[in-house]
Amino acid sequence: MKLAYFVHDLTDPAVRRRVRMLQAGGASPVVLGFRRTEAPPQAIEGAPAIDLGRTYDGRLGHRARATALAALTAGRWRAALEGVHGVMARTLEMLAVASAARRACRLAGPLVYECLDIHRLMLGEGPASKGMRAFERVLLRRSDLLIVSSPAFLEAYFAARQGVGRDIALRTLLVENKVLELGSEKPARAARLPSGPPWRIAWMGAIRCRKSLDILTDLARRRPDLVEVAIRGRPAYTEFADFDAQVAATPNVRFGGPYAAEDLPGLYAQAHFAWAIDYMEEGQNSAWLLPNRVYEASRYGAAPIALGGVQTGRFLAELGVGLRLSSPAKLESVLERLTAADYQQLRRGLACAPASAFVAGEADCRALVEAIRRAVDVRPARLAAAPQRRPRSNSQLQQPGL
Repeated sequence: MKLAYFVHDLTDPAVRRRVRMLQAGGASPVVLGFRRTEAPPQAIEGAPAIDLGRTYDGRLGHRARATALAALTAGRWRAALEGVHGVMARTLEMLAVASAARRACRLAGPLVYECLDIHRLMLGEGPASKGMRAFERVLLRRSDLLIVSSPAFLEAYFAARQGVGRDIALRTLLVENKVLELGSEKPARAARLPSGPPWRIAWMGAIRCRKSLDILTDLARRRPDLVEVAIRGRPAYTEFADFDAQVAATPNVRFGGPYAAEDLPGLYAQAHFAWAIDYMEEGQNSAWLLPNRVYEASRYGAAPIALGGVQTGRFLAELGVGLRLSSPAKLESVLERLTAADYQQLRRGLACAPASAFVAGEADCRALVEAIRRAVDVRPARLAAAPQRRPRSNSQLQQPGL
């Protein structure tokens, strides 16, 4: 199955993981997308990559113009996309480009919308937000399958705000941000830190929450005997007053730059805990998401720290793992009381949790590609809009009769 995969950032590690999933499931993706770096990749996991140009974090106007231009000139990819059996788009802006390309290039097969975040622009009550939601509804009606990474996105936004399952008949699929392990792949064993203070907290991945940085640097500055913080990943510098200066001002907070997926087992082995609290879009996307870091940290043995009242906390509570706080203000007192025996109990909880809670394998990859293949076969006339429980498996197709 040849699949056109439109992405917002060719250099995003999560895009690489999804390409691997599609390939392991039997698809042959061609990846088209913008990039956030100077040099475009020529291929992603062997799949050809077509560069649409550079975009930038926080510059929504520039991204809108680049998206419009790409959509208007989509016919230029006709030769590269010849024989495509389906079209998949990661994020709303790429769904617009993918929909235009599907028409201009006369591509066969389903149109799949992959939504991994609900941007705050989609949730306001001003003209721009209402216009964006109306635009998304138009594209949802053209789509055959909606993929989300958290059940709360379906319940709190797509069903409640956009009418999916009520006004818009559309199949939905939950594919969580799990660690991908194919064949004989296993996490490498690495030497772990001693169980005791100072407790090292790893904050990994997309670093974009100013309030989290304030909380962590404040605690580390006041209690160097209790806490160290190791930050790795790609900071969204537009979200911070001065990220580098704030980190440099706190000796026991360190930023180590970006990393590759292969580095994660070793990086998490050098942390006791993983920061899985997000306030960037408090009460909205931050309350609904299930981030990559909660699966990666759990798989590699670092206990996630989350708020109990959000989707991440509910996920951990269902498994009985991690530190689940009513407020980050409780963290200092919790860590003060934590003994080495307490921490070992947290580690045992992670080790005893089913691997399938954190890991996607070849069966999940096949299920994903099969769901894409089948999405256009029978378009449901109407779907119930009742809230859906988080499925145990990595992916679950929601449709009448299944």
